[in-house]
Amino acid sequence: MKIYKFLLIPILVVLLFTACNTQKATTANYQISTQEITAMMMQQAKDWSNGDLVAFMQGYLKSNSLKFVGSRGITYGWEQTLANYKKGYPTKEHTGTLTFKLRDFDQLANDVFLVIGEFHLKRQVGDADGMFSIILKRIKGEWKIIADHSS
Repeated sequence: MKIYKFLLIPILVVLLFTACNTQKATTANYQISTQEITAMMMQQAKDWSNGDLVAFMQGYLKSNSLKFVGSRGITYGWEQTLANYKKGYPTKEHTGTLTFKLRDFDQLANDVFLVIGEFHLKRQVGDADGMFSIILKRIKGEWKIIADHSS
């Protein structure tokens, strides 16, 4: 029985140490991920504000599985989403200047985040503001939006 007590303490110490280091790694991963996502979205805002919708769309998964939910329902696919943007924002007067306020980051899995935020469009044809929730997934080292609900 003494040998079990002798082994129990070192095992508990190792488990406690591992749990603490795992939490630190998870916290560091969360912070790095939110910084990367924020940087990607700030680049999107810059691209949009430059009137470059194709560059803006680089933040989205280039796939037919992309889902965009807006006031007109669900759009499936990268190409159709881009086509809708081009139709709704045909000129620089329509794209204007885009800014984001990222309000909440929720890590759903190791490489998956839900981000909730606000968008603000300052433009000559009238300003537009709204909310969005997006799901992003790290794919080949890059964060990509796989689902977007904007209203």
